[in-house]
Amino acid sequence: MPPAHDVLSLSAELEAACVRALLSEWRRCNAAHFGQRLRAPVLALEDVATRLGCWSARDRTIRIGRRLVLDHSWGVVVEVLRHEMAHQYVEEVLAVHGEAAHGESFRRLCAELGIDGRASGLPDGEGTAADERVLSRVAKLLALAQSPNLHEAELAMNEAQRLMLRHNIEAATEHRARAFGYLHLGQPTGRVQVHERVLGAILCTHFFVEAIWVTAYRPLAGKSGSVLEVCGTKENLALAEYVHGFLSHTAERLWREHKRRHALRSDVPRRSYLAGVMRGFFDRLAEARTAQRAAGLVWVGDADLRRYYDARHPRRASVGKSRFASASAFAQGQAAGRDIVLQKPIASSGGHGGRLLPGR
Repeated sequence: MPPAHDVLSLSAELEAACVRALLSEWRRCNAAHFGQRLRAPVLALEDVATRLGCWSARDRTIRIGRRLVLDHSWGVVVEVLRHEMAHQYVEEVLAVHGEAAHGESFRRLCAELGIDGRASGLPDGEGTAADERVLSRVAKLLALAQSPNLHEAELAMNEAQRLMLRHNIEAATEHRARAFGYLHLGQPTGRVQVHERVLGAILCTHFFVEAIWVTAYRPLAGKSGSVLEVCGTKENLALAEYVHGFLSHTAERLWREHKRRHALRSDVPRRSYLAGVMRGFFDRLAEARTAQRAAGLVWVGDADLRRYYDARHPRRASVGKSRFASASAFAQGQAAGRDIVLQKPIASSGGHGGRLLPGR
């Protein structure tokens, strides 16, 4: 959890801007999820530390905790806002007054809209003991990928991918009861680069999550940006978070080595090179998936996850094709990306920018 900020660190100007950002999110969610049937409430920040947010029908106000805004990602803030909007919908549109606040009508609505409907605690996904065991086995295989023997390292990485593929195929085809959640990866950025988009494609194509770029407001800066949101089960989100951090760090390291080796003075080719790295690794995973398909492991997607994703993001925009400033840098990065072996660091996550997977 990020360190707590002083509640006074938001100036009056920044606080007003934050409330405007919340109103913008409220309007977007009202259109996307509630059919424009809600009337705009009063939106306010509050200092009460015992709750994340609340809907008050008496004064038609949704209150969001300042501590929540300052200490957590914008995605968590928006999820709490959506939770309170669901309370507003149950009370003002469905006109349900005899049930408990988190009663049947509220829970059913949250399930339909992909909203975290729990009565307390930060929004989060849930997993099972079996899921945790699979993730632990994957972590052990990725630790074996530290082997200096390239063939052994490749076998370990491919086996980890095969294990997750089998696990997800079984879960999807057997229609096991699973809880889905979401996670925001990386820091909000003003402009999404090509290599970041390819990394998102790697995650949703090969690591059993759905991915989308969403708006993320930065309260302390008073600016909006974009951040990658992934949806999936708890174990798949954990693996996606790890892979995102590992590949982001590895691509930057490969660029620094490439720049030094070729005595480059400019960073102009950097973006093309990073995009090539991600594309090379994507191609490598695709080849492994082809081999797994030949062995009878065919991934056709997860209908339950897709329903959850569609409920969270019913309106989505397509992304156009990207061009590369330097074709040669892209090709060189692509060659380097094909040699990446996904590994699990032994001691600390500080060097790769993502969380460690469960211990060996």
